[in-house]
Amino acid sequence: MAEQGREQRAARGPGNGTGEREAHAWRALVETARRTVADGLVVGTSGNVSVRVGDTVLVTPSGVPYDRLTPADLTGVDLDGHQVRGTLTPTSELPLHLAVYRATDARAVVHTHAVHATAVSTLVPELPPVHYMTEALGGPVRVAPYATYGTEELAGNTLRALTDRSGCLLQNHGTLTYGDTLDQAYDRTAQLEWMCRLWLTASSVPGRSPTLLSERQLREVGERLKGYGQRG
Repeated sequence: MAEQGREQRAARGPGNGTGEREAHAWRALVETARRTVADGLVVGTSGNVSVRVGDTVLVTPSGVPYDRLTPADLTGVDLDGHQVRGTLTPTSELPLHLAVYRATDARAVVHTHAVHATAVSTLVPELPPVHYMTEALGGPVRVAPYATYGTEELAGNTLRALTDRSGCLLQNHGTLTYGDTLDQAYDRTAQLEWMCRLWLTASSVPGRSPTLLSERQLREVGERLKGYGQRG
């Protein structure tokens, strides 16, 4: 009976108010997914994006090029992973996204296969603090040990790497960041990829090692970042 009820709710769709919020969130999700391709953070349909609206998680569907997604393709699940919106199969990384929503206050999650970040994930257990924007992600970015994509093992490894952080690297795989909004989650992904590129570039100079920031320097940045931006 419970399964039948979920199917009926999915077929009917959300109420008007919720439907409008989900339609708006879906448009933003598709735009963000397309940005990951345009900015070179993913190739083809690799990577995935999600956003939470109430207790529903809207997520990119599996294997569908982002430039082909339309409003009618809205795809959503509840926090237990049961599909409650649309008919397209959700991304294979759904366990990863849901684990983050259950364990954190995330409202949006971005997962990519960014080249420089993935390269760094194969070299070190933690991205060295080569730039002060390290603190914008909560501190030095950890690398989650490798596990097969789409598995609960990968989700568990990722959550441990995210402890007190809003982003991490996935070993031999890519990146994951989350935020209060899709824009924030995406910006954190872009910053992470940039820092990885910076570290790789500095590390490639023969006979030299990059200067790294100390814990004290990062703490000072953290205090300044609390007041960064416009305040209404």
